[in-house]
Amino acid sequence: MGLNSAPPAPETALGITAPALPAHIEPWEQQLLADPNLLGDIAFALGGPFHVLYPDRVRDVVAGFRAAFEAAGVDGAIYFGKKANKAACVARACAESGAGVDVSSIGELNSALAQGIRGPELLITGPAKSRDLLWLAARHGALITVDSPAEWDRLAELGIAAQALSRVRPPGSDSRFGMTDDELDRILAFPPGGPVRLAGFSFHLGGYDPIARAELALATLERIRLARVLGHPATVLSIGGGFGVDYVPAGPWRDFVAGVGPHWFHAGKNFESYYPYHQPGSGADMLTTILGHQDLARQLRADGVRLVVEPGRALLDRAGSTVFPVQGVKSRTAHGSPYQLLTVGGSSLSLSEQWFDSEYLPDPVLWPVRPGTPTAMAVGGSTCLETDMLSWRRIPAPRAAAVGDLLIYPNTAGYQMDSNESAFHELPIPQKVVLHDAPGGRLRWRLDTP
Repeated sequence: MGLNSAPPAPETALGITAPALPAHIEPWEQQLLADPNLLGDIAFALGGPFHVLYPDRVRDVVAGFRAAFEAAGVDGAIYFGKKANKAACVARACAESGAGVDVSSIGELNSALAQGIRGPELLITGPAKSRDLLWLAARHGALITVDSPAEWDRLAELGIAAQALSRVRPPGSDSRFGMTDDELDRILAFPPGGPVRLAGFSFHLGGYDPIARAELALATLERIRLARVLGHPATVLSIGGGFGVDYVPAGPWRDFVAGVGPHWFHAGKNFESYYPYHQPGSGADMLTTILGHQDLARQLRADGVRLVVEPGRALLDRAGSTVFPVQGVKSRTAHGSPYQLLTVGGSSLSLSEQWFDSEYLPDPVLWPVRPGTPTAMAVGGSTCLETDMLSWRRIPAPRAAAVGDLLIYPNTAGYQMDSNESAFHELPIPQKVVLHDAPGGRLRWRLDTP
C-alpha cells in the first residue's frame, strides 16, 4: 500500500506520536497477559527474547479453511507453507488436524516427517530442486511441483513413480518462477505412461486479490481439460498461498494511513509502503470469495478437480507472539515533545516482516499491565547498528517503560519469528515456547523441540 501523502506539520494536533494500532487479541493471549506470573517466570527461565506459540489456534484456522471448502462442496486440500514458521509444534498441529505441509528443502521435509506428516501429505515446491530432494520426495510419494521441463526430466531420470504439478507462470508476469506456455506445452507432450504422472497444475500470485486468483484458476482449468484430452490424469489445481492476515481493526488502520509521515518516527524515518495490516475478508474468508467467483466451485465439482491451497502466514494468524525484555530506557525529544527510546534484548531480526523495507506495525503490549501516564516510545535492539530498530514508529504506550519490563509483539508467528533470524553479535536465536491449556483454566508451557 503506497503511503506517500504529504505528512502534516509536526505542530498539528497529531503531534509526534503515531495513533494506536492495537492487534486483534485471541482469548489465549488475553489469558497470557492477565496471568500475573507466567510471562515473568518464562522470562526468568529463558532470558530473552523468546517466542510464544499456541498450536490449538493453528488447528482452529485449519478447520476454518476446511469449512470453506465444505460449504462450497469442493474437494480441497490444505498444505501449510512451512517456510512461514519452523516450529515443530506447528507441523504437529497440521498433522493432527489433517493438513499437509509445503516444503522446499530436505531439512523442511525431514522435520515435517518427524512431526507426523506422512509422505503423501507433503507438497514439494521451489525452483530447480536438488536431485537429492527430488529423490527423497519421490520415495515418500509426495506431490512435487515442477518448475521447468528440465526439472521434469531430472525427476523422470530417477525412475521412481512420482506425482507432479506443472507450475504456471502467470500471464504478463516476469517472475523467474513457473513455466511459459511453450514450456508447459513441452510437458504436455511427454508420454502419459512415464514414471512421472502429470497430476495437475499450480500457480502463485503476489498480492492479496481473491478475484485475480479465481480468474487464473478458471483459466488453468482449461489446461487441466487439455491435459486430460492428451491422456494425462490431471485432477489437482493449486492456487498457492497469499491469503493475507487481518492484524488490526479498520479504524486505527485508516487513521494511520491518513496521517503517516516522518513526524511519527524516531529520527524522521520514512517508509514507502507497508504490509496491508487491515485486510477484511482474509484467510478462509478469502478462500470463500475465490470459490464463489464466476461459479469456480461449480466448475471444480463438474471437472472433478481437487483445489489445493498453500497458506503460510494465514494459517498462523493469532497463533503466536514475541516477547522482548526491556534492557535500557533513554529519554529523547522530537519537536519539543518527549518520548522514550527503549533498548530490548535481542535484535529486530527476530521481528522480521516479509514486506521488505518496512517494519512490523501492530502495537506491542507493555507487561506487566498496570496503570500509569501515557507515554510515547520507540524500540531498538541491543546490537551496535543504528538500523537495528524494532519500532521506529513512536508507539503510544499506556505507561512509561522500565528496565525489567517485557514488551510483547502480538501475532508474530507468520514469518516474523523466523524469516530473518540471525545470531549476529553471537546473540542467541530466541527459543520457542509452546503453550497448552491446563486444568483449572490456566496455561502451562514447554520448549518447542523436534
